Amino acid sequence: MAIKITDDCINCEACEPECPNNAIYSPDEAWKYSDGTNLSGNIKLPNGKSADADKDNDMVSDEFFYIATDKCTECIGFHEEPQCAAVCPVDCCVPDEDNVESEESLLKKKDWMHN
Repeated sequence: MAIKITDDCINCEACEPECPNNAIYSPDEAWKYSDGTNLSGNIKLPNGKSADADKDNDMVSDEFFYIATDKCTECIGFHEEPQCAAVCPVDCCVPDEDNVESEESLLKKKDWMHN
């Protein structure tokens, strides 16, 4: 399951540098698969679709920090717990029930981005 940032976010920026996948973005910032990963150019996504890793994707929020679900691995393979949730002073980094993934698929996603 990916992590999401709720609208309780106070935009303190504590979470952003903690993410090993560079999946956390500031409000109004578009995200890219290539940001902080080994992905570049035309890529095949884990779901079988294609994308341009260097292309800007639509921002999720223009009011508070957000997590690009396609890049979130809950820190599996890096840390024992999601680092965004560990450092968040207002506990707004919570499991995203709409994006449930197994530990195995999160590890595969991590390897896909960083190998």
